Amino acid sequence: MQQIINFIIRNKNFLLFLSLFFISIVFTIQSHSYHKSKFINSANFLSGGIYNSVNDISGYFNLKSQNQLLSEENNRLKELLFNIDKNKDSVFTNNTSFEQAYKFYPANIIKNNFSLTDNILTINKGKRDSIKEDFGVITTKGIVGIVDKTSNRFGTVISILNTNSRISAQLKKSGHLGSLKWNGKSSELVQLVDIQINANLKKGDTIITSGQSSIFPKNIGIGTIQDFNNDAAGNFYEINVKLFNDMTNLEHVYLIENVHREEINTLLNE
Repeated sequence: MQQIINFIIRNKNFLLFLSLFFISIVFTIQSHSYHKSKFINSANFLSGGIYNSVNDISGYFNLKSQNQLLSEENNRLKELLFNIDKNKDSVFTNNTSFEQAYKFYPANIIKNNFSLTDNILTINKGKRDSIKEDFGVITTKGIVGIVDKTSNRFGTVISILNTNSRISAQLKKSGHLGSLKWNGKSSELVQLVDIQINANLKKGDTIITSGQSSIFPKNIGIGTIQDFNNDAAGNFYEINVKLFNDMTNLEHVYLIENVHREEINTLLNE
């Protein structure tokens, strides 16, 4: 306290000048409308810049929660989209007759392998989140793989970049069916085989899931045709498919549960 008093005494002339200068500015602003408007505009500019910077910083730290909200919203929209598509042949659908065939669960990739021959991904969801084996895994762009094993809090996914992966796929234009696999070479390309030779193929044609399995709904994007050749027997095409997903840069994914999967598998086994 004594130091503060000593400081005021030492600088009393300067502090008096600052006080009178401040008072004169206030009187000037108050007595002239032009100066007053300029002061208000300057103050608004300064405070607006400060508030904008604070908002940017706050928004940055809230990105995680905002991303979570967006992920959950996308999840609800995907459920609605695929379940409506499943029931689109119905003449009339109401809340009591609407059948939900697929459920979607948001998740994050916490470990991503793409440089091996049998690549496995790790997700941050498991049994406590109702995640089970054979759930499909996709992004907003296309398919990623299939859930292989789950613990209480985590799960592993067989990537489409896995030489043991087999997924039913088809040409979007013609509907010709084939099997999607990977030759273990490029992380950008997978191979679609068993497409009959009479199929009309063009580079750039879209490949989608066929819906003829108990894992993926129909019409989920996979990629586009990069090139194609005949197989050794000359009866089928072997197609290189450029993936929609960048498999080296995955973060947010969606897990797909076919509600009727167990019933379908039981029927097929019988």
